[in-house]
Amino acid sequence: MRNVAVIPRPVLLESTGEEPFVLSAPTILVVDSAPELVAVGVLAADLLGRLSGRPVEVRYTEGGARSVVRLSVTDDLPASDEAYRVVVTPDRVDLQARTPAGLVRAVVTLRQVIQDMGDGRLTIAPVRIEDHPRYTWRGLSLDVARHFFTVDDVKSVIGLLAHYKLNVLHLHLTDDQGWRVHLPSRPHLTRVSASTSVGGGPGGFYSPAQLAEITDYAASRGIRVVPEIDVPGHVNAATHAYGELTPGGEPTDEYTGIEVGFSRLHDDLPATHGFLRDVFTDLAAMTPGEYVHIGGDEVLTMDHDEYARLVGFVSSVVRDAGKKVVGWQEIASTPLEPGTVVQYWDINADPAPFVAAAQAGAQVLMSPASKAYLDMKYDAGTQLGLEWAGHVELRDSYDWEPSTLIAGIPAEAVVGVEAAVFSETLTNLTELTSMLLPRLAAVAEVAWTAPERRDWDDFAARVAQHGVFWDHVGFAWYASPQVTWPEGPAAG
Repeated sequence: MRNVAVIPRPVLLESTGEEPFVLSAPTILVVDSAPELVAVGVLAADLLGRLSGRPVEVRYTEGGARSVVRLSVTDDLPASDEAYRVVVTPDRVDLQARTPAGLVRAVVTLRQVIQDMGDGRLTIAPVRIEDHPRYTWRGLSLDVARHFFTVDDVKSVIGLLAHYKLNVLHLHLTDDQGWRVHLPSRPHLTRVSASTSVGGGPGGFYSPAQLAEITDYAASRGIRVVPEIDVPGHVNAATHAYGELTPGGEPTDEYTGIEVGFSRLHDDLPATHGFLRDVFTDLAAMTPGEYVHIGGDEVLTMDHDEYARLVGFVSSVVRDAGKKVVGWQEIASTPLEPGTVVQYWDINADPAPFVAAAQAGAQVLMSPASKAYLDMKYDAGTQLGLEWAGHVELRDSYDWEPSTLIAGIPAEAVVGVEAAVFSETLTNLTELTSMLLPRLAAVAEVAWTAPERRDWDDFAARVAQHGVFWDHVGFAWYASPQVTWPEGPAAG
């Protein structure tokens, strides 16, 4: 439909007539009184109020109102927690879903079909949309260790994830350059190792209350937070704080470069297991979701047996704390419990360990660097980003299929898709969004929309209309030459 540019592309989108719904002063928002539904109603009313410049009243009954936005739950949808329906007619807008999470997706879709007519009127296109996601895990891994991003910055990213129906924020909280979360059992980590970042810039960390604030903010938008402490490599921030984690007993120097693979823990040191038990038990206690990410990548100076022992120990600590384990693809070479999530990133790796892990009951999360690493340069002229996985243009992030990426992996073993953005060259929100947009929208459609409904030309036409939204909220973005963008404010 003309001027209807929903991303990700829904299962069904059809017209309900000629006349749009006009958001006006009499418009009310109606929702059932259940607390979890009221929370979504308040979110929707706040959105509509900010767009229209006038408050939108939330009620529990329609009471004869002439202009209604109605949120409700129903079983008359596909059996998915995020299935939803949007029906727009001239007098009312009905948002229906099986769960509050589905209603959040409906609200996001509503935002995408609202049109500013330029004369003070907001209209909502007369459409019927029915939709549900392909994968249950659709995320972004955000590196806050190499450069720190504030709570407000992370909330802005969460808003962007919600806009494209992504439902996981994976926080890469620790690395060689900094330790970004305060843990009650190990306060020395943030006391000593939180103030550094790549290039010597300012650091920072999240207190338990701030991490809870991020988690709650995400949850209200249908997004779960998966925190990561990266071990047994990428640990210089830890060894800088605790010298007993090194064979010589002396703390390592702080590190502000971008090389990888040089730092490691040691399984045979008395302090190692106690350290790992403390930090992962604390992190699990601070995590309301079901997953904790243990890292496991790029451990280049450790023999495989020691690596496997450390991965096994950390995994047992996470499971004992009542959580499920996620790790980067290298953990596939170790014995894994069924249900463990293996995050695939290096397309040049031998596929045999992933096939064996899937056959043993592991799930695979697809994050191929050549498609989904959004810190890669768009082209040789891009100022920010790295190039070790090549250049990743918008179409590269769109034209790939998760279920066939690794030969021999059954489609049912693929749990989902996750983009990643590492922050070696990204120091602030403006730089971050300029790398995320528009590619994050492409990865979101790969994660949500079935392959038979994906089409590059169709996506390019739809994403071209989203630059107006990015400008409106103040996000910098890259005007890919692969898309014909409408004339307007310049992209970042």
